[in-house]
Amino acid sequence: MPQQPDPRSAMGLLGEQAAERFLRKLGYRVLARRYQTPMGELDLVMQSGDTVVFVEVKTRADRRLADPQDAVRSAKLGRMRKAATAFLRATRRESMPARFDVVAVVIPSPRESESADSPQIEHFQDI
Repeated sequence: MPQQPDPRSAMGLLGEQAAERFLRKLGYRVLARRYQTPMGELDLVMQSGDTVVFVEVKTRADRRLADPQDAVRSAKLGRMRKAATAFLRATRRESMPARFDVVAVVIPSPRESESADSPQIEHFQDI
């Protein structure tokens, strides 16, 4: 019998899916999802116009615990930069402009919202 994902991983996947839908509605195009490098994982790699956008998705069930975007610290940004460089080299996009964004997703519990399917999303560009 397949093992069920832990609740934290499931929440993270829901957040990534919500962030992707949000960005696609804004005209972004998906280049990669959960891109693995020796330096770490990139949640989403998107393209907006001629810019490659590396997106860190932070998901929470309750904003009172902490704002999701506050979880991105300088050490995390350093790993993201290294992983982004690996992606750009592997896909021969080194000459394209690039930036780092954070998408903060709060997925309310059914008790907090009439519809638990409507996450609150904030997009922070060029962090």
